[in-house]
Amino acid sequence: MTAEHPTTNGSYTRQRSSNGRPVDEEAEIGSINEHHNSDEVLSEKQQQHRGGVPDRAGLYLFAARFMRRGKKKIGVVESLHAIAFSSWLNILLVLIPIAWVSNFKHWSHTTTFVLSFLAIIPLERLFDYGGEQMAYYCGKDLGDLIVITLNNAVEATLAIILLERCELKLLQSTIIGVVILHLLLIPGTSFLTGGARIMHQDLHPHLTELNHTMLTIGVLSLLIPAAFFAALDRGITPGAQVAEGIVNEEMRHTFLVMSRGLALILLMIYICSRIFLHNPPGDGNALRPDAGAPAAVKHEEAHLEDTDPEVNQWVCIVMILICIGLMGATAEWLVESIEFVRESGRIQEEWFGLVLLPIVSFAADGTVAIVFFIRSLVRHFFHQPAPPATLAKARAIDLSIQFTLFWMPFFVLLGWWTNRPLILLFDFFEVAILIGACFVVNYVTADAKTNWAEGFAMIAFYVMIALCAWFYTGQPEIEFMLACRETVAEAIAAATGGGHAE
Repeated sequence: MTAEHPTTNGSYTRQRSSNGRPVDEEAEIGSINEHHNSDEVLSEKQQQHRGGVPDRAGLYLFAARFMRRGKKKIGVVESLHAIAFSSWLNILLVLIPIAWVSNFKHWSHTTTFVLSFLAIIPLERLFDYGGEQMAYYCGKDLGDLIVITLNNAVEATLAIILLERCELKLLQSTIIGVVILHLLLIPGTSFLTGGARIMHQDLHPHLTELNHTMLTIGVLSLLIPAAFFAALDRGITPGAQVAEGIVNEEMRHTFLVMSRGLALILLMIYICSRIFLHNPPGDGNALRPDAGAPAAVKHEEAHLEDTDPEVNQWVCIVMILICIGLMGATAEWLVESIEFVRESGRIQEEWFGLVLLPIVSFAADGTVAIVFFIRSLVRHFFHQPAPPATLAKARAIDLSIQFTLFWMPFFVLLGWWTNRPLILLFDFFEVAILIGACFVVNYVTADAKTNWAEGFAMIAFYVMIALCAWFYTGQPEIEFMLACRETVAEAIAAATGGGHAE
C-alpha cells in the first residue's frame, strides 16, 4: 500500500520514488507496461518512430488525474462555495447587471464605462481562479495554457467587437498594442517588483528557448507583407496619384490571399509548438513536466499532484463558460462607452489603439495586481514580508506569443468568413516598434534570468513607444487598404475629396 504522510493542512502527500514520480503512479505505469508486454513487443526502431503520439501510459495517467480516480471528489455545493469565497473582488459581480442596465437605459458614457470596467474585474479574477483549479486536473503546463487563453479573452473579445464593426485599422493598432503591452510593460513590472529583493530570478529554460523562436516568427510574419508593400514601385507621382497607383482592389486582393495563407501557417506553427511542449519526444514524457525545468516548477507540479483542488472540474468548466459570456457582453459596453474619448478629437487614433485600448482591456487585471502589491507592502511594513520568489513571472510573454500566433491569424480567418477584409499588412511604424519589442524581450530573457534593472529598462522602452505614438497620425495607404464597407477607390476619393482624411 502506498505510504501517505499528513501535512500541516490535513491533506496527504504521496510517497515518491527515486525518479520523482509518486509511488502510486509508478504502480499504474508498471501495470500498464505489463499489459503492453503481453501484446506484440515493439522493436527499438518502432519505438523511435512513434513520434509525437502520446504513449498510452501517459494518456492513462492524464485521464486518471483529470477524473481523480482513487482520490477525493469535490461536490457541487462545495465547489460553488469555494468559487463564491475565492476572492473579495466577487463583491463587484453585482455591478454586471447594473452595467447592462446603464447601457440599455442610455446612461452617461462615463457611468457605463466605470460600471463596465469594475464589472470586468471579478470576471478576470474568476478566469485566473478557474485556470488555477484546472491545473490540479490537467497539470501545470496545460493549466498554464488554460490561464493564458482565458487571460487573453478580454483582448480577444475586444478585437472581435472591432472586427464586427469594421474598424479594421483600429483593430490592427489594438493587436500591436496588446502584444507590446504583454511584451514590455507587464513582464517589465513583474521583473522590477519581483527582483527588488533578489539578485536575479530564473525563467523556465525549456519554454524560454522555444518562446524566442515563436515570438520572432510571429513578428517576422508581419515584416514580410510590410517589406513587400514597401518594395512596390511607386514611381514619382505625388500624393493621391501614388495611392491610386499601388493601392487598389487588385492589390488588396493580393494581400488578402497572402494574409490568409500566412494565417494558416501561423496557426500550424502555434499548434506544433503546443504539441512539442506537452508531448516532447521520448517515452513517458507526454503531459508531464520537463526534466530540465527549474526546481520551483517541479515543486509547483508536485504541489498540484499532492493537494486537493477546491472546485469540481465540471463545475469549473461551466463557471468559465458563463464568465466568458458575461465578459463578452460587458466588454462590448465598455468599448461603446470609451469611444466617446476618441470621438472628442483630442486623441490620435493610433495612440488610442496602440496604448489606451490595450491598457483599458488589461486594467482590470492590473487592478488585481495593484491590490496584491499594496498588500505585499503592508506585510513588509509590519515586518512580515513574503520570501522573494526565485521563479520570474513571465506569463505575459506567453500571452503575447499566443496573441500573435493564434488570435491574430484567427481574426484574419474570421474576417474572411464574415467578409471583412482584414489583412496582415500593418502600419510600418507599428511593425517597427513590434520588432523592437521582440528584440528587447529576446535579449533580456536570453540567459533565462532576469533582474529588476532589466525590468525597468523594459518599462522605459514601453513609455518611449507611448510617447512617440502620441504624435503619430498613421499611414493613409494602409487605411485605404482596410476600407471595409466601401471599395479602395471610394475610400481614396472620400479622403481626397474633403472626407475624413487623417
